[in-house]
This record gives sequence, structure tokens and C-alpha cells, in this order.
Amino acid sequence: MTKLAVLMLVYKNDKLRFVKASLESIQNQTFQDFHLYIQKDGYVSEDVDHYLNNQFLSKKIFSLGSRKESMGIAFSRNEVLKRAVKENYDYYALMDADDIAFEKRLESQIKFLENNTEVDVCGCHIEEFGDGISYNKIVRYPLKHKEMFELFKYRVPIANVTAMFRKSFFDKSGYYPLKGHINNEDTLMWLQGYENNCIFANVNMIGVKVRVSKSFFRRRTNFKKVISDFRNRIIINRSLRYGFSSYILAVGMLLVNISPFRIKKILYKFLR
Repeated sequence: MTKLAVLMLVYKNDKLRFVKASLESIQNQTFQDFHLYIQKDGYVSEDVDHYLNNQFLSKKIFSLGSRKESMGIAFSRNEVLKRAVKENYDYYALMDADDIAFEKRLESQIKFLENNTEVDVCGCHIEEFGDGISYNKIVRYPLKHKEMFELFKYRVPIANVTAMFRKSFFDKSGYYPLKGHINNEDTLMWLQGYENNCIFANVNMIGVKVRVSKSFFRRRTNFKKVISDFRNRIIINRSLRYGFSSYILAVGMLLVNISPFRIKKILYKFLR
């Protein structure tokens, strides 16, 4: 029986060479007992559409879904997750269409979850690399549930692109929330997990190369997103009872997010 579903979303701004690199990195994994689910959310470029359709016809993609109008990341993630959960896999892994997985990513996370049956979701470290900018950084995360909870006072405890879930996570916590955020669905997903007693962990390995461009930093200066992130952080602090220091950290992150691109680029190197 196939153990794993790998889930990917594709959007209009995803470039063909990035999508190819991402899919090839999944198809070349040392662990091969998986099905690949892809959701096209709204219009995608003709070359990407043609490539994905050919991959589907050649059976390299197990399930290819699409919708004419983009409904946003949270809605689309839920759509593809629910499609896969119906097939009752043991594990569900996320992957972004412009990132690159190291070849042992899936194998390492599968082994970890099989050896740690109490864990509902695990991630791993990432390597950020610049796309059109000079930028490179290894971002490491705490490995244990308690330390990850402490980190969540000011930033997410799992890199969403590295997440691998058991079905138990969704049974306990539900799917991605559809309200109260602007492109911040992963933060609120982890909040739901902690509120519903899900067990978190990270595997001590660099599992994914994450592409970082100027737009990565510019999105974080969008006023609506900055305010949405701050409000969500206040919700998290209240819900998980982090205390006064967490509000100071929230204000600090607000100041980072409204800083100019060049300053933000430097600050991210030290704060992430």
C-alpha cells in the first residue's frame, strides 16, 4: 500500500523552470512509495499547464486538479488535502512549486514518524537561497515539541514547505483556517494544532532548498499583510498564554516587517 501523498499547489506566477526543478526533486527521492497530488489554483501559464498535463498523462502525477479562479492558498491546500485524505494514506507531505527537496527528505521524515508514533506533524531545517538577489542562509528549527512551542512565541515552529502530517493531525485540529489571515494560513494552522494537543517535532536535517526573491521581502511590507500578521500574533499570544514578553516580540516583528527592503534583508539573516 502507498504510504505517502505529496501535495503541491501551482499558481499563475510559477515559472516552468522552477516547477520542473521542484517536481524533479520529488520524483528523484530515495523514498518512492508515494503518490503526487497537484492542484492548479486558477490560471497557470501555458508552458506550465502543458508540462503538468504531460506529467499527468505519463502517470508521474497521481492526481491533477484545477480550478478556473484562484481561491487562495488555504482554500486550495484544503481542497487537495481533503482529496488525498479520502484515500487514507499514512502520511501527507507538503511541497512548494518553486522549492527543491533534498533527495533524502521524504525518507528521513517517514523514518522519523515511524519511530516516533506520538508525533502528529514534523518538519525539518531549510536552506534559503537567493533568486535574483545575493542571499543564502540555513534556517534551523528546534527539534522537540516543548522547544518548538517556545519558538512559536515569535515565529512559526515548522517551515510549512517541509511539513509532513499524520491523518491524526487533521482529525484533532482540522484543516487550514479560511478566515483571519492574509497569506498567513500556516501560522494559524500551527495555532490550531497546539490548541488541540497535536504533537510537533522537527527532523535534524536540511530537507528543502527554499527560493527567496525580492518579492519575498516585499510581500512582508504589504501594509494589509503586516497588520494581519500582527493581529494573528496577538491572537496566538492570548490563546496560548505566552505572557507579556510575547507582546514585546510581536511589536518587534511588526517593526521588522515595515522596515525597507535592504534593512529587512539584513534583519532576516539574524532573526530567522
